[in-house]
Amino acid sequence: MMIRILLPYHLRVLARCGAEVQLDIVGSVTQRSILDALEARYPMLRGTIRDQTTGKRRPLLRFFACDEDLSFEPMDAPLPAAVASGAEPFFVVGAVAGGMGP
Repeated sequence: MMIRILLPYHLRVLARCGAEVQLDIVGSVTQRSILDALEARYPMLRGTIRDQTTGKRRPLLRFFACDEDLSFEPMDAPLPAAVASGAEPFFVVGAVAGGMGP
């Protein structure tokens, strides 16, 4: 299956790719299978999206698909059929962090 992944600017620069990456996923389409394929194709992204030891998502990144925040869903849960078919992209989004101003 050809999956579409949209990356934030800083990861595109690091990977030297465009905003949208297309990857072929064999088997179940899950967050883990997408990230495994992404890191295999772009090894420079290892450790930037998820911790290499724990496999957990980095705190300042979020995952979205089909207008849903999937950031706290299990990594091995199947993604929506629209993502698995390539009709909808899987978004990796940089979270905005900061405090309240004076």
